[in-house]
Amino acid sequence: MSSPAPAPASPRPVRVLLVEDDDLMRRSFTVALERYGYQMKAAADGLTGLELFRDEAFDLLILDVMLPGLDGIGLCRRVRETSLVPVLMMSARGDGLDIVAGLEAGADDYVVKPVDTYVLVARIRSLLRRATYAPAPGPGQVTGDEPAPSEGELLTFGDLTIDTGGMEVFVSGSPVALTPTELKLLLEFAAHPGIVLERHTLLRDVWEYGWDGDSRVVDLCVQRLRKKLGRDRIETVRGFGYKLRR
Repeated sequence: MSSPAPAPASPRPVRVLLVEDDDLMRRSFTVALERYGYQMKAAADGLTGLELFRDEAFDLLILDVMLPGLDGIGLCRRVRETSLVPVLMMSARGDGLDIVAGLEAGADDYVVKPVDTYVLVARIRSLLRRATYAPAPGPGQVTGDEPAPSEGELLTFGDLTIDTGGMEVFVSGSPVALTPTELKLLLEFAAHPGIVLERHTLLRDVWEYGWDGDSRVVDLCVQRLRKKLGRDRIETVRGFGYKLRR
């Protein structure tokens, strides 16, 4: 009698680093996310979080803004010096200062505390989908009457080249490192060159907000793209949104 075939290996659990100085919140977030299957590691201050990040591999970081020693914004900047790992910022203030500073530092998204677990998990899942995003062929036009690009095609806009198969971006032949969110935003523009995309459309299609989100996440991500690709590549259409110049 033959032995049963071995069960297929289960996918590796997603490893999340949470840096939160409030003991109760840190424990409650850790327990809640572990129930969703995430493998959690937590730190109570920014310097400890930075050490953990440098010593271990993580799929996603959740950083509180207000941290002792090295705050979340400074920690995000240090992370971005060496890594494009998705970063979700948490802020206890909704006045916009922390939000803008975190996004400028390179964060992909943010939530304002207190936050329900289902909202936090939704934002995590959206970030992880962006980190593994691959564009699929679809209807539309690229330039003139040409069909939309299939996977693996090279798209060229002046000195900007996008390899949709290798998920790589080049400016004047030199590679440009983009975060998953920046890359997905650029691919959204590249699928509609010369067409104005409104902020709420980008929030829905890139950030996957099912409700009215904060358009500042779009504005700040566009600013980061302009710094990396050239300020004239993405044009602002006042009162409407943005478009990629052909």
